[in-house]
Amino acid sequence: MDPAYTDPKKPKPYNNYLKYSGLGLQLFGGIGLSAWAGYTLDQHLQLSFPVFLLSFVLLAFAGMMLQVYRSVNKD
Repeated sequence: MDPAYTDPKKPKPYNNYLKYSGLGLQLFGGIGLSAWAGYTLDQHLQLSFPVFLLSFVLLAFAGMMLQVYRSVNKD
């Protein structure tokens, strides 16, 4: 039996794939949701320049990158 799979402290290889694919889905979902909210707010306020769209997307991206950084450094 392979000792890598019997050690309970060592994560199994598929756990990393699930973890990082979940982070990727959160990243795209959060940015997509913030883009939709910003676009809707810009349309509702009838703004000529997409202020809320850009600001929501940039804030969501910064927040998601912070979450990814914390998750990677936790290991």
